Amino acid sequence: MIIKSAEFIKSSSALSECPRAPFPEYAFIGRSNVGKSSLINMLTESKKLAKISSSPGKTRLINHFLINQSWYLTDLPGFGFAKVPLAVKRKWEHLIMNYLLKRENLVCSFFLVDMRHEPLKNDLIFLEWLGRKQLPFCLVFTKADKLSSSNQNKNLHRYLKELALQWEPLPPFFVSSSETGQGREEILKFINDCNKDFKPVII
Repeated sequence: MIIKSAEFIKSSSALSECPRAPFPEYAFIGRSNVGKSSLINMLTESKKLAKISSSPGKTRLINHFLINQSWYLTDLPGFGFAKVPLAVKRKWEHLIMNYLLKRENLVCSFFLVDMRHEPLKNDLIFLEWLGRKQLPFCLVFTKADKLSSSNQNKNLHRYLKELALQWEPLPPFFVSSSETGQGREEILKFINDCNKDFKPVII
């Protein structure tokens, strides 16, 4: 897929504020500082489309980006170790879950995981929740450039082995790096294939 245009549309603090259009949509979700904004910029080949911060929890709203005037990428608030009050974290959780359950044109969610770390309990619980709700998702292992090839394979095998305890078959997954562009073509091909099967939402 060739990215001809990518533009920020709006930020929304509630599902009702999200742009309504008959376009397929793909959400990026994961722990704070896992690299959602960096991955969006890598996929669209734009350094400034999604704002990147070294401070976890920077993304606090649902951010919509229109790609090729025909589909959306959505950057969701991160969760996990962001240093914000508990009430704010709970608000984010409600916003995320409400969006995932009710967004009509959401085709698939990309759940991002920092490849350097072991499987985290909260991540596994959230993935289980996605499965119980029958919400389509893929895994994206980020920051692959921080590891050698052997450690990439070691950590990937460890994570998939943990997932295999609950999942059969395993969910689709990609290995990526926003620094090197690894995984870009594979992710965009997946999105392009999904777009072909998308039936427009009548609003």
